[in-house]
Amino acid sequence: MAEKSCVKRLQKEYRALCKEPVSHVVARPSPNDILEWHYVLEGSEGTPFAGGYYYGKIKFPPEYPYKPPGITMITPNGRFMTQKKICLSMSDFHPESWNPMWSVSSILTGLLSFMMDNSPTTGSVNTTAAEKQRLAKASLAFNSQHSENCFQSMWISTTSSSSSLFQ
Repeated sequence: MAEKSCVKRLQKEYRALCKEPVSHVVARPSPNDILEWHYVLEGSEGTPFAGGYYYGKIKFPPEYPYKPPGITMITPNGRFMTQKKICLSMSDFHPESWNPMWSVSSILTGLLSFMMDNSPTTGSVNTTAAEKQRLAKASLAFNSQHSENCFQSMWISTTSSSSSLFQ
């Protein structure tokens, strides 16, 4: 069970994220668990990820913001392994480098930035630009066909066009 301060902090961060969304990212807490967030990254134009929509999860510990979250990617993307935790300085792989001042917005911004980088890390994969482009084109179909993936129910069903989700 989450600590009261954790719940308040995540609720506050969700309100802030709704007011000032991160460009090319949509994120929402699970309706049943404030500690589990679902996100979709839109692949940036001019990159091999362009046209892709990459779904993943952030799992916050009950001690957040004093302990970092775990971050996973669900949609095949050519940068990160799927269903495996991603090693980032802002994830639970590196609690020693975690800063409690970081927010959901800064985590998402960092994740999007790191996705564009080719530095190897635990949970990353090395693929060609052509493979990343192929996966970008296949991402919406993947997201809509996998029942464990709530991308469709959380985003596509609430809008007429997935591209209108992103600013």
